[in-house]
Amino acid sequence: MGFAVYLLLALEALFALLLLKWSGCLQKKGGWIVSVLLVLLAFAARAYVFDYETLDYRDFLTKWVDFFRTNGHFAALRHSVGNYNIPYLYFLALFSLSSVKDLYLIKLLSTFFDLVLAWSSMMLLGRFTRRVGVRLACFFTVLFLPTVFLNSAVWAQCDSTYAAMLVLSLYLALDGKPSLSMLCAAVAFGFKLQAVFVLPVFAVLWMAKKIKWYHFLFFPAGYIALVLPAVLLGRPFWDTLTLYFSQTGSIGTALNYNSSSVFAFFRSVQDPALASKAGIIGAFVYMLAILLVCFFNRSRLGDRAILGAAVLFAVGIPFLLPHMHDRYFYCADILTLVLAFASWRCALAAPLTQFASLLGYHAYLKMRFLLPMRYGAMALLAVLLIAVIYFAFSLFEETEGENAPPPQKKKTA
Repeated sequence: MGFAVYLLLALEALFALLLLKWSGCLQKKGGWIVSVLLVLLAFAARAYVFDYETLDYRDFLTKWVDFFRTNGHFAALRHSVGNYNIPYLYFLALFSLSSVKDLYLIKLLSTFFDLVLAWSSMMLLGRFTRRVGVRLACFFTVLFLPTVFLNSAVWAQCDSTYAAMLVLSLYLALDGKPSLSMLCAAVAFGFKLQAVFVLPVFAVLWMAKKIKWYHFLFFPAGYIALVLPAVLLGRPFWDTLTLYFSQTGSIGTALNYNSSSVFAFFRSVQDPALASKAGIIGAFVYMLAILLVCFFNRSRLGDRAILGAAVLFAVGIPFLLPHMHDRYFYCADILTLVLAFASWRCALAAPLTQFASLLGYHAYLKMRFLLPMRYGAMALLAVLLIAVIYFAFSLFEETEGENAPPPQKKKTA
């Protein structure tokens, strides 16, 4: 790979340890030793597979970097390149300036966001437990999670970018930082359209009075700021702003693309167009039902209920929608993991979601099915049942004083 790549990997490993120290999770010597060893193992595993190339990289990513390299680097942003949104293209344009192989730079970028994702998940879990060992376990579980590892280090995909920002935005909202939360949500949406699966949770946050109506203005402002450099370089403003609408046809017309969605239950459909509309309507009704339940119970919306709603959105919306791809349950992988650490009663939700996602990953990376995708769909049905029960119980738990700091010991005279 070369010295430069190993150096960048080492810097990212150091960044991981700094995140843990800054979070107050490395106060004991034993925690330092274990964390250093696990970070080294995580990065050694990634380095081992960094040379692996997928068809997505050969057919798309490296060709997009070459386009930037031969068309003036950042100046080429005025053209329509690939089917990713502007923020990710900034990085590809930057990579075109380097002599380091773009495969490594793409994977290094995703690995960096793996760290941000692990840290954000740990911070979100901190809203439900102060136990340092549990929070550290969450951090490293995310870092070693099969879908996280395969997505960035093997597949050279960038789903950790938007997922990290979404989880961070949820944590910031619960932590009383609504403006920063909405900006992070805008960044998540700027990286990938799949952020919309979780974005309805911000309506729940508004009902819970975690976010005021005017905080939503930060979302369009943040998104415009993200795409503005490309506009200044000559890209049409309206076309750039509405890029996702023009790319809706690129997701394909098949009802299912190696995903564990409800359409995995059907081998053939006589009227795909009608089935597609039914799935879209079903997903909308499902989302609306959750929002209505939250609205009528808005006085009971504590942090646990909000987390439960986020999991229901992340799992249920892509489960019902048509045209879903193998990686579209990435946020569900992460949020069910946080849920499992937050409540041991929901521990099964995380492995079941991993199982469902990994069936799709296996289908792409190995070009064959390990099991029919309907088994993954059945696993997600079980996850939805777990999430519904957790959400329902959370609504009727005592919310007063939730997440309040522990009582202080009285000082003796």
